[in-house]
Amino acid sequence: MIHSVLTIDDIASKNTRPFVDYLLEKKIPAIMFAWGKRVEENYENALYAVKNGIIVGNHSYSHPFFSKLTMEEAIEEIEKNEAILDKLYQDAGVPRVYRPFRFPYGDKGGENKDALQKYFREHGFHKVKDDQIPYAVWKEMGLDKDIDTFWTYDFAEYMIRPDSGVTMDDILKRTTQVNPDLGLSLLSDKNGSHLIIIHAHDETEELVPQYYRTLIDLLLDNGFVFDEPQFYLPSENQ
Repeated sequence: MIHSVLTIDDIASKNTRPFVDYLLEKKIPAIMFAWGKRVEENYENALYAVKNGIIVGNHSYSHPFFSKLTMEEAIEEIEKNEAILDKLYQDAGVPRVYRPFRFPYGDKGGENKDALQKYFREHGFHKVKDDQIPYAVWKEMGLDKDIDTFWTYDFAEYMIRPDSGVTMDDILKRTTQVNPDLGLSLLSDKNGSHLIIIHAHDETEELVPQYYRTLIDLLLDNGFVFDEPQFYLPSENQ
């Protein structure tokens, strides 16, 4: 049994609603990280996620590389999306209890990384509990200290695009390939604990209908259990 937390990036999309329905069908809890501009474009689908118990976190407003932004621009990206998410929860009639954040592309801000971590700490952003993750590389990279939500495994199904040469078979094969940092593959990791990332992309849906069902069912069939994410507010001295 492999305990994992499921995270889904880049809502809202046209396929957000069926994605949520699938999670409800399978009784899988998840965090969906919202790209603010896409929430504005697909507001009712984002609202559907919140109304159905999905925790929706901040993934910035325009999905930039944060290392290319000034500190002021970075804060604007975060706070513009915070306002959208506050309104989303208010319109859904659901209290907004948790405020996790994920950087687009895992780009933690370059020279502004420490300042951004300080900003998260001072502005009430929540860290996903990750002390169950056993991999040495997690601590070596300082991910156990960072407040933003990183991941241990990315399906990278967003690479399936016209003329990319990447197919669903390629994505499935990656689950059996050894990660040199961990010394084992995702599916052979019987004693691990993961933060899994998948993306809510209509472009992928057009090429591989219900791709998320195929990927998550694969994990379920291989003994993965998706836990309710736990959060806490990091203290100043951590």
